[in-house]
Amino acid sequence: MLPWLHSTQFPLYLAPMAGVTDMTFRGLCKELGADVMVTEFVSAEGILQRDDRTRHYTDFDEGQRPLGVQLFGADGVRMGEAARKVIDWKQPDFIDINFGCPVNKVVSKNGGSSLLKNCPLLAEVAREVAKAVPIPVTAKMRTGWDAQNINAVEVAKILEDCGIQAITVHGRTRAQGYTGVADWEVIGQVADAVKIPVIGNGDIASGMDVEVRRAQTNVKGIMIGRAAMANPWVFQEAKQYLSTGTHAAPATVEQRFAFMRRHCELAIARSSRGGEFEIVRSMRSRLMGYTRSLPGGKYLRGRFGQLGSLMELDDILAEYQSQSERYASRQAAEEDAAVEVEAN
Repeated sequence: MLPWLHSTQFPLYLAPMAGVTDMTFRGLCKELGADVMVTEFVSAEGILQRDDRTRHYTDFDEGQRPLGVQLFGADGVRMGEAARKVIDWKQPDFIDINFGCPVNKVVSKNGGSSLLKNCPLLAEVAREVAKAVPIPVTAKMRTGWDAQNINAVEVAKILEDCGIQAITVHGRTRAQGYTGVADWEVIGQVADAVKIPVIGNGDIASGMDVEVRRAQTNVKGIMIGRAAMANPWVFQEAKQYLSTGTHAAPATVEQRFAFMRRHCELAIARSSRGGEFEIVRSMRSRLMGYTRSLPGGKYLRGRFGQLGSLMELDDILAEYQSQSERYASRQAAEEDAAVEVEAN
C-alpha cells in the first residue's frame, strides 16, 4: 500500500488541473494542508521528444512530496518509456495515468477519458506503464463516457488487475465535463469493488463535504480540485473539521490579499518564461478566483482584468481596502433584497 494511504491516515489530494497546479500553487496548497500532490497532466510524447516546455511541467521541490507526475497518452509502451524518463529526471513518488481528461484535444488523440470506451487499450496502457517503472503507478478516471455508458466499476477492476495501486474516481462522465452533480454513489461502488485504495473526487468544497463522503463511502482519501482555486484554505478547513468537528473561520480579506501578492511574487521569482508583466498578466484569472467570496469582488475582478504589475496590484488592493466598508454595506443590501424577493 502507498504509505500515505495507510489505514490510519485519510489524505487530502490537490487535483491535477492544467494551467493551475503548477509548482508555485502546489507549494502554497501544501502549506495550507494538502497532503498529496499531482502535477498538471504531461504528454508522454512530449517527454519522449524532450520538449523543454513539457519537461517544465514535471518540476517540483522536495517539500511537495509525496508527489506524482501525471501522464496522458494512448501507447502503453511509449508511455512506459516516458515514465522511466520522468523518474530519471525527477524521482517522483508515483506515476499517475490520466484516464479522465474530457478536453477534446486530448480525447481526439485517444488520450484521457477516451480510453474509457476502449477497455482493452486502457488495460494495455495501464499494464505497460506499471511494468515499466520501479515506483507505484496510480490512475485517475471518470465514471464513464456518458450516462448510457457508466463503467467505472469494470474499469477499476481492470486497472487493479493490471497492477495499478490506487485509483481516483471523478464522479462525472466525460459528457458532463464539469457540469451537473458528481455521482458519489458510483464512487462508492468502485471503492467497494476493488481491494486497492480509491480516492473520491467531485464537488468537495468544505470540511463537512469531506467528512460526509468519508462516512458514506469506503474511499481512502479525497481529492479537491476547483474549490481550491478560489479557496486554497479548503485543505486547512477540512483538516480542522475532520479533527475537531468545528468549522474554521473563513480566510479574512487581509489573508486573501496577502496570498494573492505572495502567489504573484513566487510565480515571478520562479519564472524563466517571461518578465513581471507576462507573469502578472497570466495570473489575472487566478487572482479573480480568489475574490469570489469577497464583498465587492466584482469590482476587483474588473480591475484585475487589466492588471500588469505588482505595483498595480498593490494600488488596487489599497484602494479596495479604503472602500471596504462601502462594499460590505452594498453586499449586505443586495443579500437583503434577494431574501425579500424569495420571501415574496
